[in-house]
Amino acid sequence: METERKFRPKRVISVSLLVLFNISIMASLRNLPLVAKLGYHAISFFLLTALFFLIPIALVSAELATGWPKSGGIYVWVKEALGERLGFFAIWMQWVHDLTWFPVILSFAATTLLYIFNPVLAQNKYLVLGIILFIFWSMTLINFFGIKISALFSSYGVMLGTVIPGIFIITLGLSWFFRGKPIQITPTLDSIIPSLSNINSWVFITGLFLAFSGLEVSAGYASEVKNPRRNYPLSILYSALIVFFLFLLGSLSIAFLIPEREISLVTGLIDTFHLFLQNYHLEWLVPILGVLLIYGALAETNSWIIGPSKALYTASTHGNLPPVFHKTNKHGTPIQILLFQAIVVSIFSTVFLFMPSISTSYWILTAISAQIYLIMYLLMFISAIRLRYTSPHVPRTYKIPHPHKGIWLVSCVGIFSCLCGIALAFLPPSQIEVGNIFLYEGFLIIGLIIMITIPLLIFKYRKPHWSILANSTK
Repeated sequence: METERKFRPKRVISVSLLVLFNISIMASLRNLPLVAKLGYHAISFFLLTALFFLIPIALVSAELATGWPKSGGIYVWVKEALGERLGFFAIWMQWVHDLTWFPVILSFAATTLLYIFNPVLAQNKYLVLGIILFIFWSMTLINFFGIKISALFSSYGVMLGTVIPGIFIITLGLSWFFRGKPIQITPTLDSIIPSLSNINSWVFITGLFLAFSGLEVSAGYASEVKNPRRNYPLSILYSALIVFFLFLLGSLSIAFLIPEREISLVTGLIDTFHLFLQNYHLEWLVPILGVLLIYGALAETNSWIIGPSKALYTASTHGNLPPVFHKTNKHGTPIQILLFQAIVVSIFSTVFLFMPSISTSYWILTAISAQIYLIMYLLMFISAIRLRYTSPHVPRTYKIPHPHKGIWLVSCVGIFSCLCGIALAFLPPSQIEVGNIFLYEGFLIIGLIIMITIPLLIFKYRKPHWSILANSTK
């Protein structure tokens, strides 16, 4: 008993600290132009996403993280419930979703950088691709030197690159609205409640799913929260409300100024800053804000480069990857996985050369990234239900109320949302010119099939000596 008390995690994390951590995961300003495309429909879409997706993810991942707090996260949870093959499949999907997401956020950074020098350059696909590749390979090499330097770089990015510009654009938008300046959208009941007759207008909800993903990371700290049964759900509620208003008011600020058809998914934010500040004769602030936005995007990218790679490395120590991926350097960094990651990201980034516009490329990479991540979440929800029956006596610091009805209700809502999100992503958005529909759908379908097939083939043809080599290199 004394030993159990000795190693029990101290519950020192307050609600406010966990709220800030959750905001740092979800609140990325790069999503504002995408949400601005929805106009006042964003109000309904945000509420639906929070109720049917964000809350189920948060509650289920909190229960799993406090019941199985080992390193490995989703890999351990799914492995315990559904076996090692699906556990490896789940962590692969979490990792590979990043490979399609990295070009998305780095295209935001690249176009913002080019916009500072000349807005016309921000539409040059080759320049954007070159900057994406340079930044990602540079950040990969930085992560070779361990987590300390990497964490220091990212820790200031949330405040300088997200919070400050976010508050600034909301302030400008509210000022514009209350001063009676002309705006591009009109509030009506039809503009707030989306119509089911035009299903293509719902496709951007998939992007919102991706924007609200990642809370399974913060769930790992649920066991260290004071009074977790009360305070963990409260932290999720507060986080959701803050991000809701940040995204809603920030996106409306863009929609006020720029007609929906003219909003660029990659330069819409800096475009809006420029138009606002031009009106107030403060254009000199545009480069400063651009630099802050770039820093925020790079900090967010950096925080995701090493995390999922280390989780995948955990799976490799169980013999699920060939020996070439088992190597770490003196800083404990899985360098072969990082190099492989950089190569695949480089390949995905070339999609910018084949789509009609940078916005089209931005969206299609967002769509496939969301689909991949939602497949992982499907396994997480199924695992949560199964573990209630197969491991009922495993202590969970946080537990969804009621032995069975609670977990079934929450998980089934999450499963339904994931299936809807995956299906909607195949629909070409009416707000964006996608060009050749066969190329668009082919990229999504073939890309998804490849990403699903690779981990299943690796697991099927894995060799017994992989595990031996993995254990010997730890």
